[in-house]
Amino acid sequence: MPDSNRLDTATVRPGFDEVVTLIVKHRVKVGFEAPYEAWLRRIVGIAGQSEGHLGVDVIRGKHSGLDMFTCVLRFCSTEAMQRWLDSPQRLELVNEAAPMLADGDQTEVNPVKEFWFAPQADAGSPPPRWKQAVVTLLVILPHTLLVPLIWGPLLKLNAFLSNYVVATFLITVTIVLSVVYLFMPMATRLFASWLTADQSHPTLSEETR
Repeated sequence: MPDSNRLDTATVRPGFDEVVTLIVKHRVKVGFEAPYEAWLRRIVGIAGQSEGHLGVDVIRGKHSGLDMFTCVLRFCSTEAMQRWLDSPQRLELVNEAAPMLADGDQTEVNPVKEFWFAPQADAGSPPPRWKQAVVTLLVILPHTLLVPLIWGPLLKLNAFLSNYVVATFLITVTIVLSVVYLFMPMATRLFASWLTADQSHPTLSEETR
């Protein structure tokens, strides 16, 4: 595997609990679509067993007349992602897929919060900001209404937990973790067709785990 899969530590600093996404783009040669999809199912399953792996989405589109597959893999840290990039299993599988790929194995890295509304597949630009704001509001508002209600009875059981700072911290942490790890990725998949409706290359997003 070429050194292009080695991260530039000057731009992506290692750290724990930073949550990063590995974006892998493959343009498949004509006639190799079926074997590639079989290969993709295999590597997604193996990646799911990698330590620090949080989930994967596959976006299928078209680019220059060929099928384009954009895989978005989420990891708990840069170190976990780099371990997967350097793993013998991945290197072997990518070498196996090389004859099926028109442009080779293309990888890039984004913080997870930046990929929520990043361009998908071969789309030229992110969704309009007002659409981003609507989806974010739909995710955040229910959390701000429901999470305090859920925590309320528990916080009243203990004087320390009922302290304003402690209670606010617990509620905020719950909202942040729920939004980052679960509901925002779900929302962007659910509204994918609407978010990209004004772009010339609509894509299909699906959960592959």
